[in-house]
Amino acid sequence: MAIPTVVLMPVWGAGHLMPMLDAGKRLLGCGGGGLSLTVLVMQPPREEDVSAVAATVRREEASGLDIRFHQLPAVASPADCVGVEEFVSRFVHLHAAHVRAAISGLACPVAGLVIDFFCTALLDVSRDLTVPAYVYFPSNAACLALFLRLPELEEEVTVEFEEMEGEVDIPGLPPLPPSSLPLPVMDKKNPNYTWFVYHGRRFMEANGIIVNTVAEIEQSVLAAIADGRVTRGVRAPTIYPVGPVISFTPPSDQTPHECIRWLDAQPPASVVLLCFGSMGSLAPPQVHEVAHGLERSGHRFLWVLRGPPEAGNLKPSDANPDELLPEGFLERTRAKGLVWPTWAPQKEILAHAAVGGFVTHGGWNSSLESLWFGVPMVPWPLYAEQHMNAFTLVAAMGVAVAMKVDRKKNNFVEASELERAVKSLMGGSEGRKAREKAMEMKAACRKAVEEGGSSYMALHKLYKEFHSSVSK
Repeated sequence: MAIPTVVLMPVWGAGHLMPMLDAGKRLLGCGGGGLSLTVLVMQPPREEDVSAVAATVRREEASGLDIRFHQLPAVASPADCVGVEEFVSRFVHLHAAHVRAAISGLACPVAGLVIDFFCTALLDVSRDLTVPAYVYFPSNAACLALFLRLPELEEEVTVEFEEMEGEVDIPGLPPLPPSSLPLPVMDKKNPNYTWFVYHGRRFMEANGIIVNTVAEIEQSVLAAIADGRVTRGVRAPTIYPVGPVISFTPPSDQTPHECIRWLDAQPPASVVLLCFGSMGSLAPPQVHEVAHGLERSGHRFLWVLRGPPEAGNLKPSDANPDELLPEGFLERTRAKGLVWPTWAPQKEILAHAAVGGFVTHGGWNSSLESLWFGVPMVPWPLYAEQHMNAFTLVAAMGVAVAMKVDRKKNNFVEASELERAVKSLMGGSEGRKAREKAMEMKAACRKAVEEGGSSYMALHKLYKEFHSSVSK
């Protein structure tokens, strides 16, 4: 009999595709060849994403693992979308017939379908084909709890969330200020919000939800989901916390990256890293505020400075520091700082002993990398669910120092506020507590993925479920 396969249905964004692939590869490692992976690949609508996905596919095909990639036929992009969430959800919906045909045409038994959280429309396909379906949720359990709670909140809160009295109640979390809700939830008239409610409702139909988190770092909210408090007494699907799912490239024999060589010359835990993810760039006035705040803080820094996206592109361009930075800034801070104007190896930097803090956009993958290395954070949310991540890191986990971000002014931060946050992170009592908590989380994350750890056990439980689904 052919080896059963688990079908993965990711979306193409780096924060979605790579974590799902990495989780799938860990699943392969559970059973010594008892399962294979089949990845259904949508053709992304943007040319830059097409080439990035193609490079990922080539790399994974060369890995020697039992992973097959199936290219789905291209579909026309949906028109008149007001935002990314609506666009991706509708774009996925257009692939339903192609996904059904691809799964039906596989020559081996299908043990299960794992879909990205934007792909819940495909639960209809899994039901029609009687294939168990699981949602892969690349963010944290706190954000998952909001998704699961949102259909009820839609009925309970009749005004816009920012107009409601008091705070948002999500069992297992501290009271959540409406200002910390994800961007798509802040406007109920927006189709993006409608899609979030739709996905949250459909999560309940899945056989399970795989979450890129660690049971020990989000115990209270995971318990609230498991015992039905988040979903008001209706039993939620089984949650599988399998994180942290982080991809590590083995060190090469090449010369260390220039950022690493610079860090080698700095004292232990003395440098604050500023890096804002694959989509994060700051407007020129904001760059000046950051420069003034860093200079006045007096702390050493490594600032990954990116320029605004070029026309037709979503991702930042390489920066021109001479154009973007205040006059004389580079000369005045030369002894204490490095401004790096292009991509930088974030995981290697966070792993370096000289790094003592991280000013981050708070994307969940970056947050997990920081926790893996025990580095406390200052979250500076820019888009998507990052405001909620910031709340979770500060109020629920205690691994970060809060910073005032003006959401109404495109998440603007004044120089004086950045200066205060950096000083607190690197030298204050608040930063010391966050550092201690981050080190606890580091130990918990590493223990979780070791043999017998919570994430290791959750993954093996999932593997057994997949295997038993084809032997029934």
